[in-house]
Amino acid sequence: MKWKNQLLATAIFLIVTGNAAQAQTATKTIAAAQPKIVVGMMVDQMRWDYLYRFQNRYTEGGFKRLLKDGFSCENTMIDYAPTITACGHTCVYTGSVPAIHGIVGNDWYDRNRGKDVGCVDDESTTLVGSDKSATGKSPQNNLVTTITDQLRIASNYQSKTVGVAIKDRASILPAGHAATAAFWYNGDGNFVSSSYYMKELPEWAKRFNEKKVVDGYYKNDWQTLYPIDTYTSSTADDKAYEGTANGEKKPVFPHELKQFTGKNYGAVRTTPFGNTLTFDFAKAAIEGYNLGGGKFTDFLAVSFSSPDAIGHTYGPNSIEQEDDYLRLDKELADFFAYLDKRFGKNNYLYFITADHGVSESPGYYLENKMPSGAIEDKDFSTALTTGLQQKFGVQKPILSFANNQLYINWDEFDKNNTDHKAVATEVKKILLKAPGIANVLPNEQLGAAAIPDGIKSMLIKGYNVKRSGDFVVITQPTWKDGSIMGATHGTWYPYDAHIPLVWMGWKIKNGYTNRVTGMTDISPTLAALLHIQMPSGCIGVPITEITGESK
Repeated sequence: MKWKNQLLATAIFLIVTGNAAQAQTATKTIAAAQPKIVVGMMVDQMRWDYLYRFQNRYTEGGFKRLLKDGFSCENTMIDYAPTITACGHTCVYTGSVPAIHGIVGNDWYDRNRGKDVGCVDDESTTLVGSDKSATGKSPQNNLVTTITDQLRIASNYQSKTVGVAIKDRASILPAGHAATAAFWYNGDGNFVSSSYYMKELPEWAKRFNEKKVVDGYYKNDWQTLYPIDTYTSSTADDKAYEGTANGEKKPVFPHELKQFTGKNYGAVRTTPFGNTLTFDFAKAAIEGYNLGGGKFTDFLAVSFSSPDAIGHTYGPNSIEQEDDYLRLDKELADFFAYLDKRFGKNNYLYFITADHGVSESPGYYLENKMPSGAIEDKDFSTALTTGLQQKFGVQKPILSFANNQLYINWDEFDKNNTDHKAVATEVKKILLKAPGIANVLPNEQLGAAAIPDGIKSMLIKGYNVKRSGDFVVITQPTWKDGSIMGATHGTWYPYDAHIPLVWMGWKIKNGYTNRVTGMTDISPTLAALLHIQMPSGCIGVPITEITGESK
């Protein structure tokens, strides 16, 4: 009997210790089941079709690798209008919309202060990292938390979150309120930050700025990557509806940059080397902060601003933009190789998306017998101001026009006891005479507007009662204000609202979906993958093709 008791005791011991070991292993697995780093990448003005438009010339390691190894949400749409840079960057990282997060544009008219304000302006801060004293920037105008904030909260602020971009808003708004740091490119050749984040730049950032790497980019000018006659996906090199940049006389290759060496460091923005600069600084930030090297998941939010500058200037059908994306593809391949080597292929979570798309240039549409045009000032601003002055006897009827919205000077009208409905009627009457204007709607009455529900929903989500204007002006499809040259965005139309969204790396299986997903779904998907709380104003839902279906 004694040996039976000993055998039973041994069996119990083995079961208990085995279960304990299993529990310990499970705990270790859970602890390790987090990516070392999340890299969120946004390309400013990347329409969805750019994933495929130049695919026959993309390398195997860039966009092709993304589609081969990653998961593509092929029908991702922006949930609101206006489709503008600041709104897009905020939406991706908050899962929210302007009606809630308050970022209604790159700037807007502040009625309390009586002036236009920038989306990241903060007069209580100062610029850090530049010889020139200037006001700093911060995310204070964003009224909700970001996914990067939530990561910091979940780790008790031990995760590091860093934003990098050429544009200040493209760095600051994604990095979040509680960011470790945000850096953007100043016109003097330096990446800078704000006293909101730090008293002075870290040493690694100072060393980077001292190198003046942009001079090295300038030395060979901007030549096409391949023989120019092979750029068959674009229009001819010199089109009348292309704009020019940096004082050049014609929009043609080669674009001379040597002349800017040591002088004009801002010229890099409208060249593909703005992407090179951003990649180089992003790598420096990874190494400088040792992102992905700690106990908790870190987050690098990086945005590429140069495609937007190139697209606005030369248009999406230009050889300049094709060359820009071919170069971006090669640099993306190099960046993936860098991430693979530093973290391991399955140890980082990566996604790429855009803040908005873009329309073709009106000149391009007209050249090809398609409807388009430019809304001229005499038909819009001048006609409206003059008409309201004559009808109601006010001197300054309009305070501002921003983000396709009119801000009416109601104080002046109220002095004359003018009926607001009469003003609204006259505004609509005048503007609907203008070629290119499809509709004019009072923002506070959008819910009752006689327009399709999908458009109505986008406009309502883009309207913030404290910051938006009094009327939203809807242009005809493909029409642009100002001139037929260059290109722009900002509307609800698919060319502005249909964006790429591709995931790759940690826990991501290859595949795609054509189900409609929203820009607001990106943050809750990240929250679900990382098992953290979604941002405070989030209205999106997790993309279950990425997170896995519930059992």
